[in-house]
Amino acid sequence: MDPARDIVKLAVFERHKGTGHKGVGFLGGYGLKAGAVATSVAHDSHNLIVAGVSDSDMALAAEAVRKAEGGIAVVKGGTLLGILPLPIGGLMTPMTAQAVDEKLEELKRLAAGLGVREGIDPFMTLAFVSLPVIPALRLNTCGLIDVERQEILEVSFGETQFRNEKVGGKLYGSGENISPERK
Repeated sequence: MDPARDIVKLAVFERHKGTGHKGVGFLGGYGLKAGAVATSVAHDSHNLIVAGVSDSDMALAAEAVRKAEGGIAVVKGGTLLGILPLPIGGLMTPMTAQAVDEKLEELKRLAAGLGVREGIDPFMTLAFVSLPVIPALRLNTCGLIDVERQEILEVSFGETQFRNEKVGGKLYGSGENISPERK
């Protein structure tokens, strides 16, 4: 992670069958400078996806979404700033449309306060980062996917290396000092 260069950690966790599968990588251009954002709205599989600048805030955001049985959470410095519970399949809520809209706008303001760039929807961005049917690079529970080549890429960042439990090997992202390698 290197928020100064606008690179944050990204993780996707399988949330339907308890397989423990996860993918870890990096996201550039998101703008996040502090905290973490998590959501269970992640097309098409709707797994749990989390972006953040610290592992502890990422874990807290993910755990908040898990406890709510789905939703969207924003965390900073070990504090849950806000959550929209989506307990119906992790996608829907019994709240009124007006209440959902108000809460979603509040969460967007909170994410912007953590540095997410103007013009970027912090939650829809994450929802599509994990969609493995659109080009070019996507992160899912298998790891970093080159959609066009239909390959799983290895990922590392500087001296930091990760192991993908399902695939094995290092995970590589994009950005300065980050280089993709084909398996």
